[in-house]
Amino acid sequence: MSNADIIRAHYAASDRGDLEGMLAPFAAEVRWTEAAGFPYAGTYVGPQAVAENVFGRIQEDWDDYTVAIDEIVDGGDVVVGIGTYSGTYKKTGRFFAARVAHVWRLEDGRVQEFEQFCDTELVGRALRD
Repeated sequence: MSNADIIRAHYAASDRGDLEGMLAPFAAEVRWTEAAGFPYAGTYVGPQAVAENVFGRIQEDWDDYTVAIDEIVDGGDVVVGIGTYSGTYKKTGRFFAARVAHVWRLEDGRVQEFEQFCDTELVGRALRD
């Protein structure tokens, strides 16, 4: 399985709501960075930290949150996913849609690093009353 296939499998698990499948390719010390200005901004280390501080919070805070990746760029050990986030923030009832790019760095078939790039202003508008 190529690194791009590993990332495709992660996104497919996300589409199914399969947290175990989403975390499966993560290295024990994976470094996951959410963009500055994003509601969950920061760097989380380890699969459990990502599950709790990113995936779990998204489930708690949003209705119908989706990550629709429409392009995977296969750069070997670096894979880029390009797509759109969307959802409705529960506290305000506001919907957003924003383009996103994910940069994945893999070694020996394991995700070592993830970095998110997103138009955080569009997300922030959904958070504000």
